[in-house]
Amino acid sequence: MGFLKTLKTRATTKTILASTMIVLIVGPMSAQYVERSYDLNQAGSLKLAEQAGLQAQRLTKNVSVAVLNSSGVTMLLIRGDDVGPHNTEASRRKAYTALSTRTPTFELMKKAAPDPTAQNLNSLPELLLWGGGVPIWKDGVLVGGIGVSGAGGGENDHDVAQKAAEALGFTIKKP
Repeated sequence: MGFLKTLKTRATTKTILASTMIVLIVGPMSAQYVERSYDLNQAGSLKLAEQAGLQAQRLTKNVSVAVLNSSGVTMLLIRGDDVGPHNTEASRRKAYTALSTRTPTFELMKKAAPDPTAQNLNSLPELLLWGGGVPIWKDGVLVGGIGVSGAGGGENDHDVAQKAAEALGFTIKKP
């Protein structure tokens, strides 16, 4: 019985060693296909929407808010009380535009106005060149975007979005 136990122990040891070797060899190979990324999570999205609501209250306004993660996935989309339904989609498109271009939409809007070739950006289905969308940066990494609509014009929408992001320690421009 001692001989069989020794064989089983050796076989188990060889299996463990072989498995370990496979992991050590194949593990690093697959690492080249994966990227680490920072993304806004659900809690961050909710806090951004809350901050946007608080900022809008200072203007005695209700706003629609959209928050996207760094991949452009909608994390949160909420229509403000008594805010026109078009503002909900506008806030999502503002957030997408800011994320995609890595630029606040108010800035894009101002740059595009005098440049006829830049105005064509509005012909892309998802982009919206109205103020109110800002990219969200954390430690030099783009983590998402927020779009606000209904605060009384593009400049107010922009201010609400910017202040919401900055209140949580984010920036709207890459440092």
